[in-house]
Amino acid sequence: MKEMTIHELKKFALQIRIETVKELSSLGFGHIGGSMSTIEALAVLYGAALNVQPNNPRWVERDFLVCSKGHSGPSLYAALALKGFFPIEWLETLNRPGTRLPSHCDMNKTPGIDMSTGSLGQGISTGIGIALGNKLDGRSSTTYIILGDGECQEGQIWEGALFAAHHKLDNLIVLIDNNKVQLDGRTCDVNNLEDFEEKFRSFGWYTQRVDGHDVESIYHGINMAKNEKGRPAIIVMDTIKGFGCTFTDGKFCHHMVIGKQDAQETIDALNNQMMALDNNTEGRGDGVEYHSL
Repeated sequence: MKEMTIHELKKFALQIRIETVKELSSLGFGHIGGSMSTIEALAVLYGAALNVQPNNPRWVERDFLVCSKGHSGPSLYAALALKGFFPIEWLETLNRPGTRLPSHCDMNKTPGIDMSTGSLGQGISTGIGIALGNKLDGRSSTTYIILGDGECQEGQIWEGALFAAHHKLDNLIVLIDNNKVQLDGRTCDVNNLEDFEEKFRSFGWYTQRVDGHDVESIYHGINMAKNEKGRPAIIVMDTIKGFGCTFTDGKFCHHMVIGKQDAQETIDALNNQMMALDNNTEGRGDGVEYHSL
């Protein structure tokens, strides 16, 4: 795939966000919060980082993405549809009878989904298995895992962190969606996890912290992680749950009812951002073609 410029990545993120809101509002409810907080990461992954072939989703030499927080599948589906893995009309079938887009990611139903997820904590184990298998087979592919901050309360995460560092899996990059809110409340109140960087560094990982809603920061973070040799990498992305939705401000938005009017107001606001972005391409990095990650 042709790699996008930073300006194009910003537009791609807005397109993913618009399609995600449409997708969830057509159903009338869903996991809006965690879907919206991962979108800039998805834009960078599918716009610049992942070596994949939309017309051949099972290509053995591809890079792999495991969305461990499988309930944020709607935004991943939107990214996949926009990149041509399947018709964008499928988004209107989200979580309906006979759909190929279930509420949580399912590799047996959706083209471009590399691993079924939804039981939180397990995605790191399956992702590490993919990374180890590809390394043993001599493939040059990179495995990416998106973790939720709340699911990092699972002990399985830290067992995986030990294993990946022990086996020097430098073909593994984990991105933590650190939106600081989980199903039952704020992560710091449920079971405090900070500081992620210090914890993973103590387990032998290369660590970074970035603004999770800045595509340029994520881009350079991934670039640095790919250049690190001999150990796995973690990128802690500071994000806001429900980011970009006018109707989630100040609300607990892990899973919520989404009204048509609220959705349209958000879509209108996002379209205005798109037009403003097109009218101002002088931002740092805009219009620059970067080399492949």
